[in-house]
Amino acid sequence: MEDILRKARRVFDLEIEALERLKNSLDEHFVRAVELIRDCEGKVITTGVGKSGHIARKVASTLSSTGTPAHFLHPAEALHGDLGVIEEGDVMIAFSTSGESPEVKALIPYLKLLNVPLISVTNNPRSTLAKHSEVHIFLCVEREACPLQLAPTSSSTASLVLGDALAMVLLELKGFTERDFALRHPAGALGRKLKRVADLCHRGEEVPIVGEDTPMKEVIIEMTGKGFGATAVVDSDGRLVGIITDGDLRRFANRGGRFDHSLARDVMTTRPKTAHMEELAAEALRRMEDHKITVLLVVDEERRPVGIIHMHDILKAGVV
Repeated sequence: MEDILRKARRVFDLEIEALERLKNSLDEHFVRAVELIRDCEGKVITTGVGKSGHIARKVASTLSSTGTPAHFLHPAEALHGDLGVIEEGDVMIAFSTSGESPEVKALIPYLKLLNVPLISVTNNPRSTLAKHSEVHIFLCVEREACPLQLAPTSSSTASLVLGDALAMVLLELKGFTERDFALRHPAGALGRKLKRVADLCHRGEEVPIVGEDTPMKEVIIEMTGKGFGATAVVDSDGRLVGIITDGDLRRFANRGGRFDHSLARDVMTTRPKTAHMEELAAEALRRMEDHKITVLLVVDEERRPVGIIHMHDILKAGVV
């Protein structure tokens, strides 16, 4: 068992060593690559064959999901018709450990013809790809983790992490937000977690609203009819001044209050907790839990009620 674990740890050590060397070697070439992609008016095309092709495909996916439109192009398919996906204004990132992959090299004349800048990622700074690139990033891998020095291991890991570094730097430079991420991941756990209040709240006629001078008999009718166990209370300008919940009704009755002689302002709780359309539903749920409440009124910038969200709406959507 120890021998197996020793061999496994050696792989980790060699790949970590390769990543440390690459990290320390990053220089103006990496910066120039970021600038080329950032200023690209079209899309990013990634390419590569074999293991490098798998890395290129993953990098394109990561770029696309984090605000940089990207598309993987298999170089062999490109030479048989798919070359049309490349347009002037695009940028290509080619991954090739040797820098001599024939299928990738064959694309170079067409890139020059279309005036598409080439960023190459190789482990050979004297390779054909490196020499014909606007920007070349050297992987600096001295040893593969493969004991035969045949299977791409350290080099593929270094390429993958380099692609992640490009994508994450670009994400920050472009001001990519959680909302942007949610728009690109509408399905699955990620999409549910990043749903906004605007995606789940009730609006329009569904929102219970009364004026502060509304008789309590009418308030109760509004609360009962809308079914949220609460209603917003607004002033003459339509701005939120309070909330009345089922709990407020009970507390008012326990104090000896008379509903037939009272107005909304006599029963309401002032300074109610609220939510905004653009915030994450998960944040709204956390506020409800912290204050032991089940609904939040959704207000606009002028504090006018524009919606209402119930804890059940968030839980039903599978946000948590």
